[in-house]
Amino acid sequence: MKPALQFRLHQQLTLTPQLQQAIRLLQLSQLELEAELRQIAEGNPLLEFAEEAEDEETADRESAESEYPSAESVATAGSQNDGDDGTEWADGAVAESPMDFSSSSVGSSGSPGSRGDDDFEPQNAAPETLQQHLLWQLNMASFNPRQHLIATVLIDSLDASGYLSEGIEAVLAILPPDLKVSPGEIDAVRRRLQGFDPAGVGSLDLRDCLRVQLEQFDSDTPQRELALRLVDSELELLARNDIARLARRLHAGEDDVAAAAVLIRSLDPRPGAALDATPVEYVAPDVYALRDGSRWRVSLNPDVQPRLGLNQHYCGLIAQARGEDASWMRGQLQEARWLIKSLESRAETLIKVAEAIVRRQSAFLDYGPEAMHPLVLREVAEEVGMHESTISRVTTRKYIHTPRGTFELKYFFSSGVSTEDGGSASATAIQAMLRKLIDAEDARRPLSDQAIAEELQRKGIQVARRTVAKYREGLRIPSSSERQRAG
Repeated sequence: MKPALQFRLHQQLTLTPQLQQAIRLLQLSQLELEAELRQIAEGNPLLEFAEEAEDEETADRESAESEYPSAESVATAGSQNDGDDGTEWADGAVAESPMDFSSSSVGSSGSPGSRGDDDFEPQNAAPETLQQHLLWQLNMASFNPRQHLIATVLIDSLDASGYLSEGIEAVLAILPPDLKVSPGEIDAVRRRLQGFDPAGVGSLDLRDCLRVQLEQFDSDTPQRELALRLVDSELELLARNDIARLARRLHAGEDDVAAAAVLIRSLDPRPGAALDATPVEYVAPDVYALRDGSRWRVSLNPDVQPRLGLNQHYCGLIAQARGEDASWMRGQLQEARWLIKSLESRAETLIKVAEAIVRRQSAFLDYGPEAMHPLVLREVAEEVGMHESTISRVTTRKYIHTPRGTFELKYFFSSGVSTEDGGSASATAIQAMLRKLIDAEDARRPLSDQAIAEELQRKGIQVARRTVAKYREGLRIPSSSERQRAG
């Protein structure tokens, strides 16, 4: 064989660093985007946020006025516009010309930093965690040092529901080997821990948790023993609430089994959840949809759009820099401009997709969930000229505020179910109809899944009983038998 040169022509898609950055920013939520931008800005002196520029300008102005006070400066204080240093800013979309930040909302109390005598920051104590609550009880209990150490590791290993979900072996692996602790010794401490408040913490599974709580009832509690038998051997059947079958298998009366089931349902299957200190997360919408005459208008929420710009002081130093410093600063300037351009692209894509969704689902905004149309990613992708993966990224953890509430953009996508006239109805609309039928039912004679399916079919929607059951369970609505007992 002889060596030879060969030419081969082929196509290859390469993602540039700029495109990769744009895709990454597109899929981030508001909080993630803010954190990402601040991290980037910390490493790039040519980037700064609008509020940082405002603080610097205010400090410079106050310093100058304190050194050179004049009647003119006193008379004109507070009337100057911010942003007059020619800084470029990205407010979701890029603004190449100077922007006035003096109208930014700072609250009803006035400018940032202005506080009345009665304005105090709330000093709420941090909520007590499950671990803190249990450790306090542990310190009050009569454990020897060895048991205390084991109990401490057990407490640290509990999940948010209060379960030892990783098992005893995981605890054994954490304890120092020189202690020579056996699994049985760990389990003995765990069982003592289960008697702490809330009862059932440290359980290995649901059956273990419920049994511990039942054992704390007095022995003469009605149906206690039957409830223990149900938990030990018939938990799966109990979940289906088949009272008649449970009565036959346990050789007990149906009334007694029903009473035992009520006792079990009074227990807490997640004893640690009440002390879960996870803070509540509040959602701020990315876009608004508001009625404007005969049409719906979509706009970005200016309060959550990142306002990132170029620091003109450092930009001015580039011309004076020499050698490696000049090369490095020019590279930082280029990266800053790419980032600002990516933010502009993100904002434009978000508003374009939101507008397409609102056009498709305007009936929902006008009439409610029952008017929701079937919609899939491909339809919006074709309308805006983007790939389905892009639509998926831009609708994940992005929220739109409407007169009917605030929804994740993904909420407006749902598959279709055939209707009698050859059209289709969205799954969201069918779920809304199902809930409406159940809300209007006779509590003494609740509708079965089959009856609901037949009622929907009379409305022209072809849906099977098992589909109704799936939608009902998705809405966390109990079965007809459970609704009848609850009523």
